[in-house]
Amino acid sequence: MPGVSTKQPGASVTLAAVARRAGVATSTASLVFSGRGPVAPDTARRVQDAATELGYAGPDPRAAQLRTGRTRVVGVSYDGTLACAFADPYQVALLGGFSSVLDESGYGLLLLPEPPDPAARPALSMHGMDAVLFALCGAVRRPDLDALAARGLPLLGTGAPLDDRVVQLTIPDRGATADLVRHLRRLGHTRIGHVTMPLAAASTPGRVGAAAASGADYVDTRDRALGFLDAGGSADLIAAASDLTVEAGAAAASELLDADAPPTALVCQSDLLALGAIRAAGERGLRVPDDVSVAGFDGIEAPWFDGVLTTVDQAPAEKGRELGRMMQALLRGEQVASRAFGVRLREGTTTGPAPA
Repeated sequence: MPGVSTKQPGASVTLAAVARRAGVATSTASLVFSGRGPVAPDTARRVQDAATELGYAGPDPRAAQLRTGRTRVVGVSYDGTLACAFADPYQVALLGGFSSVLDESGYGLLLLPEPPDPAARPALSMHGMDAVLFALCGAVRRPDLDALAARGLPLLGTGAPLDDRVVQLTIPDRGATADLVRHLRRLGHTRIGHVTMPLAAASTPGRVGAAAASGADYVDTRDRALGFLDAGGSADLIAAASDLTVEAGAAAASELLDADAPPTALVCQSDLLALGAIRAAGERGLRVPDDVSVAGFDGIEAPWFDGVLTTVDQAPAEKGRELGRMMQALLRGEQVASRAFGVRLREGTTTGPAPA
């Protein structure tokens, strides 16, 4: 009966058997399942009905992978957990832009979080994939990079790991953060604090010295801290967050706002951390920007925030699309040079003149 499987338990059904049942050539049945060629609708329906009757689920994708050496999967490696990836609007926008371009080429994404404990994850090189995107900057060095390169995989990063085998799309983290500090200094602020992203995979959050911040394991954390110091930020007013959440930003900002000589402005290394700093200020009865100015970094959409955050806008969705175009070229075997991606300082309602 059509639509009812007649497969016997333990029987092995092949594509050739489906083709015989449908009365077509095996090559025609293969086209139906691959979707790579024109097949008349009636013919396709006969093949699909035959497959249902015989209990055939389709070709084993592992066989195609063995033949072609391709998985049509791009691995996306990033520091943190899956929960953090889906909670951060910057990461969501960047990966959304990246995947929208790869969709055109029929590639899927394999999300590969990098938890702090190396023992809690398999080696990145053990996964089946055609290329790797190191999506969210991260550590200066990767111990599994040699194994990935030995497989001949295209490697694309957003500033890290620092290795000539990784093609990079970078932004001016250091210069852009310095621009934020200069913006605040023009407004009359002299006590300017800094809320950083985590310094390392297992670092302790809280007040840190300038040397620790500017020597962070993570490239973007390090370069933004260096930019803060370059432009005259207060070296004694730096606090590291435990992760990239509003809650972590509030906790780190609290360390600075409760200091004996608190800052009148805060430069935060991400917009989520900045939103946390605004929360911490409000909990202390401080008005933003009248009592304390707050600036962020990323350019996220935050519809729940009643205001416009002063930030460095790196257009995450478009940045993701640019990464997607670079990855497409790498997957085609083309030579791709590292390049820079532009950012802009966006003045909002969260920074103002220093209080009298």
